Amino acid sequence: MAMRILSSRTLAVWAGWTVSRALLVTVTLGVLRVPHTDVASDVKVIYQGWAEVLRTGTFPMDDVTWQYPPLAGLLILLPLWLPGSYFVTFVAMVAACDAAALLLLVRAGRGSRTGAWLWVASVPLIGPTAYCRFDLVVTAVAIAATLTLTRRPRFAGVLAGLGTMLKVWPMLVLAGASPRGHAARRSWTACALTAAAVCFVAAVTTHGAFSFLGFQGARGIEIESLGALPFYVGSCLGLWHGRVAMHYGSLEFLGPHVHATGLVMVASTVLAFGFLVVWRRRNRVWTAVTVADAALTAVLLFTVTSRVISPQYVIWLLGAAAVCLTVPATRIRPVAWLLAAAAPLTFLEFPLFFGELVRRSVLGTSLISARDLLLLAAAVLACVRLWRTDGDAAPVRGPSAAPSTRPTATAS
Repeated sequence: MAMRILSSRTLAVWAGWTVSRALLVTVTLGVLRVPHTDVASDVKVIYQGWAEVLRTGTFPMDDVTWQYPPLAGLLILLPLWLPGSYFVTFVAMVAACDAAALLLLVRAGRGSRTGAWLWVASVPLIGPTAYCRFDLVVTAVAIAATLTLTRRPRFAGVLAGLGTMLKVWPMLVLAGASPRGHAARRSWTACALTAAAVCFVAAVTTHGAFSFLGFQGARGIEIESLGALPFYVGSCLGLWHGRVAMHYGSLEFLGPHVHATGLVMVASTVLAFGFLVVWRRRNRVWTAVTVADAALTAVLLFTVTSRVISPQYVIWLLGAAAVCLTVPATRIRPVAWLLAAAAPLTFLEFPLFFGELVRRSVLGTSLISARDLLLLAAAVLACVRLWRTDGDAAPVRGPSAAPSTRPTATAS
């Protein structure tokens, strides 16, 4: 009977995924037309244009919108090598990675499907952006790395290294790696060696593999970031008289105090890193709870302190939150639900009412403020709960294990 119940729960999850993704794909491909939701140009124009350049053996060195590590080039090229139109093949590739991520979450959750359901329900709420960017592919790799970190730290490090060479942030999932038994050293070493190997291959086989570093460093305050909120409020009150313009591939605020705000955001990222270092030094409990909760906290901190919070960044957070919910003893469950609430707000601010953001209207200011302040609240709550977990987390043997009364399990 228990197996039948478990099987029915699993089937329900997959049925929910199938229905929600079928709707998402029809909107993404334009079969079902919803006003103001066509975001396919990034794939049809930008990504395919990059692919045409990449197939010649060089990276888009003259395009400031190319801001990704070398392995992302392979991901952009892949739909060009496969049969069918570039756009449809790209969407199919993202959908396959979406399904792979759900499979990992279902297997990790065992008796609980909460994490899987969070993934099923929240990703479509971001809208077609979820399938018109490659962030979902990167998130699937990060989910796999997090779920294997306790049991196979070296393999998790390899996955994190590959993810890092796709979009940098997946290295953060190693934040909760246990220092005991040298698990953290093994995972970080594997991550570094994997990233170095990818860089070496890219350097000897292509041209301009590292041009993204200069483009990324020159970015300013993007209009969807937390640092943009003072400029929205200042504009509404008539106290700030800057402008919004396309700058390094995204719409950014340009004008008085923008540079100083950018420096504040960079400093806040440094402080976030300092918090994680201090937490690791004082923490004494290293379990699957630690791995999942620390990964979400690290990704969340570095997202909210970034000068850019594009809509697809929320996919990263949802993936990390779903992993947390596969661990029954997680202490930051409320953070996961805050992030789920941020998904529909993200869809509202982009693409539905993005024009209101550009105009800095009251509606646009309200939407982006609600989304970003929700992310900030989630980050603060995650930090507080992670800090308090020392001695409270139930020892478990792996990311999908149930709580145990045995002495604290140490990752090897």
